[in-house]
Amino acid sequence: MAAQLMTVSAVQAIADDIRTRILRGEYPSDTSFTETDVAARYEVARPTAKAAIEKLVAEALLERRTNKTAKVIKLGPDDVRDIYLTRGRLEKAVLLELAGSRTVPPAAVAAQRDLERIDSDSGLDIVDPDMRFHMALVDSIGSPRTSRMYESLVSQVRLCMAQVQGLELVQPERIVREHQHLLDLIGSGDGAAASAFLDEHLSRPRERLVAAVGGVPGPEADLGSSLDS
Repeated sequence: MAAQLMTVSAVQAIADDIRTRILRGEYPSDTSFTETDVAARYEVARPTAKAAIEKLVAEALLERRTNKTAKVIKLGPDDVRDIYLTRGRLEKAVLLELAGSRTVPPAAVAAQRDLERIDSDSGLDIVDPDMRFHMALVDSIGSPRTSRMYESLVSQVRLCMAQVQGLELVQPERIVREHQHLLDLIGSGDGAAASAFLDEHLSRPRERLVAAVGGVPGPEADLGSSLDS
């Protein structure tokens, strides 16, 4: 049993390290990962390396075509839009439910405070608390199935967020301000406004990232914030 637990721990540790490096841009799109290379790099057995790679394939951070080496996923314009639109559908339903009971999740507030405290030149530092903010909203409705649906998107959502912040496509200050507005709308019970504002919150980075990966951005890429009016 002890040996099995150590293997599971090593798999998780390796997957966590590779995931972090992917999200920080150290491994760009199409970077290859073979069992032999990963085993040598982390000084583990090949079955452990294989399990770590397969874990990241399951998270859709790596992709492996039939009998091919696993590579860091390359997101195209259609992928970016689908990821953002899918998460938006889930999150808007959650916002309507939370606003209906005027429930402001404490975990979302805590993540927001962490965002406000960040004093760093790297926009990548906001990716984790930003993701925790949105996950806290979803988890707060108490639906394990909805949370699992959202979690199935998390790795690719994080990848999008990391690219947005790594390319400095959206100012961190704007994200903080818009998150607070979402919390205020939930607290006031205005679900329709919260849902509409989420569209604005997500559409700007979505279309700017679409442009960054070679697509034609929609008009949302250049829209200002409604909070400025």
